[in-house]
Amino acid sequence: MKKYTFTEKKDTRSGFGAGLLELGKTNPNVVALCADLTGSLKMDAFEKEFPDRFFQIGIAEANMIGIAAGMTIGGKIPFTGTFANFSTGRVYDQIRQSIAYSGKNVKICASHAGLTLGEDGATHQILEDLGLMKMLPGMTVINPCDYNQTKAATIAIAAHHGPVYLRFGRPAVPVFTPADQKFEIGKAVMLNEGTDVSIFATGHLVWKAIEAGEMLAAKGVNAEIINIHTIKPLDSIAVLQSAMKTKCVVTAEEHQMNGGLGDSIAQLLALHLPTPLEMVAVKDSFGESGTPDELMTKYGLDAINIVDVALRSIARKVK
Repeated sequence: MKKYTFTEKKDTRSGFGAGLLELGKTNPNVVALCADLTGSLKMDAFEKEFPDRFFQIGIAEANMIGIAAGMTIGGKIPFTGTFANFSTGRVYDQIRQSIAYSGKNVKICASHAGLTLGEDGATHQILEDLGLMKMLPGMTVINPCDYNQTKAATIAIAAHHGPVYLRFGRPAVPVFTPADQKFEIGKAVMLNEGTDVSIFATGHLVWKAIEAGEMLAAKGVNAEIINIHTIKPLDSIAVLQSAMKTKCVVTAEEHQMNGGLGDSIAQLLALHLPTPLEMVAVKDSFGESGTPDELMTKYGLDAINIVDVALRSIARKVK
């Protein structure tokens, strides 16, 4: 098992803020809109540096989406910012009609996603957003794993023409990917080559998958670990090549089991390479109030559960 270490923990929303600021300095067409959560989205540095290109919409998320769609007609590249729950569920009609259907070049940037929102509870812990967004035709869906990858993804999506949903979070998590990485939309990242089981993880679960890989190695299991930062378009070649080699699969995500990464990989395998598959995800349940660590453990989104599920997947291999 390849050894991964980290020297600090940072929130992925700060990676978004850093990437947005860098874009502001290099691309004059980038504009930012926020729904009264500038500090929470780490958009304050962009606002201070480029006040004429920052638009505080207030608690009017549907209006923000409509304004962003209109801005693209004049050649601007709008980045909208609010919590993931308000970025998707609250404004789904506006996204579908004004952005996706029209193919508008809007970047929908969503913080505080998943259970790791923590104490704010179930009303704010959206666990359906990846599914909602990936079902929209033409929508690119990205869920990076740490500060560095979120910064790189933020910069990369400005060069991609078309609507994008970028998901990130509030808690400080290990920073383990390179600061100078090149982010390629739709291109999975191999973290550890293995032969016994394929673990496909996304977002905050990527580091948990690395921890699980170390635990599995101690048991004599060589896990292949792949970071699926782009949910759509899915890197089908990487998934199929890995599954063909290991002959059993695990997916791990901070999202509902229905509609997320596991759902996409299950569909791909069913169509092209039927393979034993186990999923680490929230099982048809809302969240609740608690610390991020408490919730991730209670709902089985931790390294120990990934290990258990991986062993179960291995046991299902066709002998």
